[in-house]
Amino acid sequence: MADSLPVKADPVFEGELIDDTLPQPRRREPKTNRFIRWWRHSPRVPLWLKSKPQAVQAGKDAVVGLVKSPWRYVGAVVRGLVVGVRWWRGWVTVRDYRTAAEQSEKLADKFTEIRALTLFRWKVTGAVLVVAIVGVSIFDLVYGTDPLWIGGVAASVALAILGRRKDGSPGRKPALAGPRTLTWTMDPQVLVDAFRDAKLIGKDEMLRLVERATRVGDGWAVTVDLPATRKAADVVKNRDALASALAVDEVQLIVERVRGNGGHAGRVSMWVADEDPYASSPLRTPLLGVAQWDAWRPIPFGRDARDRRIDLPLVWTSLLVGAIPRQGKTFAARLAAAGLILDAWVRLYVADFKAGKDWDAAGLVAHRFMSGDEPEHVLALVDWLIELVGEVQTRFRRMRDLDDLTCPESKVTPEMSRDKALNMPITAIFIDEVQVPLEDRTPVDVQGKKLTAGEYVGELLTWLAKKGPAAGIVLVLATQRPDSKTIPSGLRAVLGSRFALRVMDWRDSNIVLGEQMNTRGFDSSRLLPSHKGVGILRPDGDTSAGADVLAMTVRTYYMPNEDWRTICEQGRTLREAAGTLTGHAAGQDTMPVLDHAAAVKAIGAGHAAESPGELPEVLASLVEYLGDDLGPDGRDFVPTAELLDVLEVDSRTFAQQMAEVGCRPTRDRVTSEDGETRQVRGYRTAEIRSAISRATTSTSTSDEDGQR
Repeated sequence: MADSLPVKADPVFEGELIDDTLPQPRRREPKTNRFIRWWRHSPRVPLWLKSKPQAVQAGKDAVVGLVKSPWRYVGAVVRGLVVGVRWWRGWVTVRDYRTAAEQSEKLADKFTEIRALTLFRWKVTGAVLVVAIVGVSIFDLVYGTDPLWIGGVAASVALAILGRRKDGSPGRKPALAGPRTLTWTMDPQVLVDAFRDAKLIGKDEMLRLVERATRVGDGWAVTVDLPATRKAADVVKNRDALASALAVDEVQLIVERVRGNGGHAGRVSMWVADEDPYASSPLRTPLLGVAQWDAWRPIPFGRDARDRRIDLPLVWTSLLVGAIPRQGKTFAARLAAAGLILDAWVRLYVADFKAGKDWDAAGLVAHRFMSGDEPEHVLALVDWLIELVGEVQTRFRRMRDLDDLTCPESKVTPEMSRDKALNMPITAIFIDEVQVPLEDRTPVDVQGKKLTAGEYVGELLTWLAKKGPAAGIVLVLATQRPDSKTIPSGLRAVLGSRFALRVMDWRDSNIVLGEQMNTRGFDSSRLLPSHKGVGILRPDGDTSAGADVLAMTVRTYYMPNEDWRTICEQGRTLREAAGTLTGHAAGQDTMPVLDHAAAVKAIGAGHAAESPGELPEVLASLVEYLGDDLGPDGRDFVPTAELLDVLEVDSRTFAQQMAEVGCRPTRDRVTSEDGETRQVRGYRTAEIRSAISRATTSTSTSDEDGQR
């Protein structure tokens, strides 16, 4: 093998065996990282040195302060001059001596001394004035005008220092306990005075600045901390009083409680618009510029006052739209439908009980479509709903047989909704003017039970709103009569998202948005008639405004009939390409597959699972909060203050609601955590139990009478 070529050997590395089980020396963190962490979290470092937006705003404030400094200096000099004149007037009139004599009731005895001292001080004033004039004249003759100018400047500086804003002087108190702001509109003194005038803080209480006022859109945003024990919920509830104190309309003021890790119960975020944010023309829906849409994505619904786009999630939830006529109710419902129409895999049911032409274009894509307000249309809707109840039951049975990879939970997934073999597409039913079928008195025979068509529709819709979302059923209801007699409370309670345009009074607003929403600062009856398409949205899911926002004012996008038809034609094209055009749109108006027995059984099982009677809202809230404490072995007495804090309602509304259910407050002694015993107002649990029993019995009796 001597003739063989040499082979290059692999490189040889030197190393040291390390035992990982032995304790390793601790690596010291670089000083740079420690300095950066200290810089970011130290309260001694100003906020504008930590954040670029805050630094930019601080630069703007500095420029504003520089521009306004001449006027501020002149103002300080004038204030100093006024303060000096006031002091001289008090001195020359011997005010301190006179006040002491009045308090000792010896003014008459001291009158001669006071008069003499007053004359003497006037003489001193005159002498000083003559000496000053003579001195100025001599300086002017000997040294010229330069010393006079220097003396004048020094005097003005002294007056400016005397007139500076400081503690203890009327009208010259500090505005915030944090850094001062120099913005044009969000003046700190105005902000604090507004909170005081609105009685949101006391006269001696202050605000603490969390973030300096910055420009956000066409307005100013600022975040403040309230004094201890003051709650942000009270500020949100009294937003109109704060707007009045700030001299702006309520629609220009957005007040929100800061939630999550960066917030607490006393932190308030405010945004004040320069002008009415809804005075301009509405924007066209952005769905006009898209070729298709995914129904699992939230649908572009409108914009809030800050001009943020608000998207509305629809899958796994339902939507109720309520308003008086000609406020944009149908437009809002069609916006929700537009995103689903642009998804070729969504199946649509559309029932227009207005009997107009607003929804006619939906017939191009709808699996089932009708327009009319006659009894036969209501009965056709009953058949649709029975068909959907059977569809939901079938889907749940089939999901039980699917593996966990295909169906991880008992819910329809995006992959399942687009699988033709499974046949579980997202199915949305839109009912405009839903009060028409709910109020219909046409008698129907349901498995030997006599009901009106309206009652049967209400029961079917309630069942679908409870069980349907998990099976991919989306329920969208629109009504121009949002009252408790039209829409059953059981149906309203299970509709996830709510949108209330302008209504007549706060009761109608609460029926759409939920009980006691007006006491939390959300009342759609206060919206202006000129604000078409503006309403209060209470979403069920995350939005651009944040997942923790309870409700928000939104202006819906504008979508006239020609845009609506364009979207429906695009939806038809998408369905034809995907092969999902069915039912009415495909010219196949087949009769629904009905199973009355299964529907009645499903609804009956749902009623059996619920409590025997439907409780009023206030009693239902008490049952949820007190729980076992309502039992015979639980608490005997609950203070009113505790219930008001938990239910987040004002005392007057709560007392009225409790009186309506037959509960009267009483006084009892309670022992606090520190052992102190005091007498407070509250309610006895035995009386609350009696009210619950009466409400349950009354509801059960009403049901029996209806069955007869």
